[in-house]
Amino acid sequence: MEVWDNLQQVREKVRLAAAQAGRDLKQIKIIAVTKKVEVPRIREVVQGGVIDLGENRVQELNDKITALPADIHWHMIGHLQTNKIKYVVGRVDLIHSLDRFSLAEEINRRAVKLGVAARVLVQVNTSGEKTKYGLSSVELPDFLTALRDLPQISVQGLMTIAPYAPNPEEVRPYFRELRLLADRHGLEHLSMGMTNDFEVAVEEGADMLRLGTAIFGSRVY
Repeated sequence: MEVWDNLQQVREKVRLAAAQAGRDLKQIKIIAVTKKVEVPRIREVVQGGVIDLGENRVQELNDKITALPADIHWHMIGHLQTNKIKYVVGRVDLIHSLDRFSLAEEINRRAVKLGVAARVLVQVNTSGEKTKYGLSSVELPDFLTALRDLPQISVQGLMTIAPYAPNPEEVRPYFRELRLLADRHGLEHLSMGMTNDFEVAVEEGADMLRLGTAIFGSRVY
């Protein structure tokens, strides 16, 4: 019942944040982050109506894909090494963490081989933290231009990871910047907002929320 109760609380908070911002709740997708979560507990959230699941690690992704229903929409949200791409392209609905051109080239090669379009989000480091992956806002325009030469890459939008802050209001500028960048480049989707700050992310335009602890509780890493 813990997972179910948490999910209901999350949905209510998303509803209130969407109402505050005058947004259509139907446009906002909850992605349950399943890192270090056992399959039986993941099934609880699937039974609760969440069909979008996010994984950080390729090995866990592959183990869980085989153990869970085939109609799950999987999201790769963690940093990717090029040698792991063969285990991801064609198996996930969306890659959230495209952060360098060499990775894009490898994704494109694999997608060409499989005859699929690889749907991706470009990761932007809006906070400028050295510990975080992602392009700077200044690098983004040229990167998007270069991606046009990779025919099997389909850029759907942008992703960012905000710094942790005790007061979520402190990270609002980083979400706002991502929204402005997406608007500037005509990109539809924004993956931003995690357990500590997802309500602010909704207010700033997020349509994909990556929520782990808020749904599954604290995990041991």
